[in-house]
Amino acid sequence: MSRHAIFESSTRYFLAPILAFIDDDSVTEIMVNGPSEIYVERAGRLEKTSAQFNSEDALRSAIHNIAQWVGREIDDARPVLDARLPDGSRVHAIIPPSARNGTCLTVRKFSREARTLTDLVRLNSLSEAAQEFLEICVLLRKNILISGGTGTGKTVLLGAITRAIPPQERIVVIEDTSELRLFQPHVVYLEAKHGGRDGHGGLTIRELFTNSLRMRPDRIIVGEVRGGEALDMIQSMLSGHSGSLTTIHASSPRDALLRLETLSLMSDVEIPVHVARMQVAAAIHLVIQIARFQEDGSRKVTRIA
Repeated sequence: MSRHAIFESSTRYFLAPILAFIDDDSVTEIMVNGPSEIYVERAGRLEKTSAQFNSEDALRSAIHNIAQWVGREIDDARPVLDARLPDGSRVHAIIPPSARNGTCLTVRKFSREARTLTDLVRLNSLSEAAQEFLEICVLLRKNILISGGTGTGKTVLLGAITRAIPPQERIVVIEDTSELRLFQPHVVYLEAKHGGRDGHGGLTIRELFTNSLRMRPDRIIVGEVRGGEALDMIQSMLSGHSGSLTTIHASSPRDALLRLETLSLMSDVEIPVHVARMQVAAAIHLVIQIARFQEDGSRKVTRIA
């Protein structure tokens, strides 16, 4: 039995109280607020369930099992865990005392079938005209920034847009926790690594991005920009690595550019604010805003700027 198969079996054992939700394709997210309070998201709406873990120790054991699989640690000194399940679903956990009401576990389900832009048009998340426009922008190697709040479907949209990348290109994908699944034949996946208790042995997204520039990429895709790597990404866009794609947390295209500007100032290279603003304006060709509507739980592209 392979290591992957062993971990999959052990994970299903430890996560037995929420296993039915993991296997339910209609559930997109599972939220565990302590051992006795579990919510799920279906069609964009939250539902409280009657499921529960036997004890706090049972929930904590499940989280330690996941941490062991991805080679990370979660304890009093490192109370937060970002990881993934064997099927690719993203996991986030916080343990006490940082989580005051008990251990919190959030599982964002990994879609077994990657969405295409045609799928998004069928779901009324995107218009046919917008689909054609985005496909042309990818072929023209425009730098694209996808903006939206938490749970709006930024990663799904990013994955759908990547379908338009020509198959002969070499693509480097950089993520904090691996989620994207591309269908081109020449793809290199890089994943950040958290350091040990002594802080050594880690590898940040920024370090991965710097290394990716030496790997002869035709395109670089960053799952989400959230720190000083923003400056490196902008600089690479301006220096010939066009056709890059990434996502960012923001509520409007204007806010997305302002946040990208702020993140670029968080690097260890000191640049004036007006220089950062000029570089962001020159580097980003297109901002796609996606939102989730509370009324019906739908996710739609609201603006392309």
